[in-house]
Amino acid sequence: MKTPKEGAPGTTEQSPRWEGPKETRPRGYLPAKDDPERDRDAVGENLKDPHRGKLSDAGKTKR
Repeated sequence: MKTPKEGAPGTTEQSPRWEGPKETRPRGYLPAKDDPERDRDAVGENLKDPHRGKLSDAGKTKR
């Protein structure tokens, strides 16, 4: 796939959205609708401030 497809949300006519950092977005993914570096997700995290309360969270990076 050369370019992401803008189709009806929730169908196979639309490409998935990438919620990670812009520089690591795979080819064929649409950009996020919000700003993942600033806006919080459902768990309350964003890319600049991930939760690191458990040892298993150690792999998360903070920029």
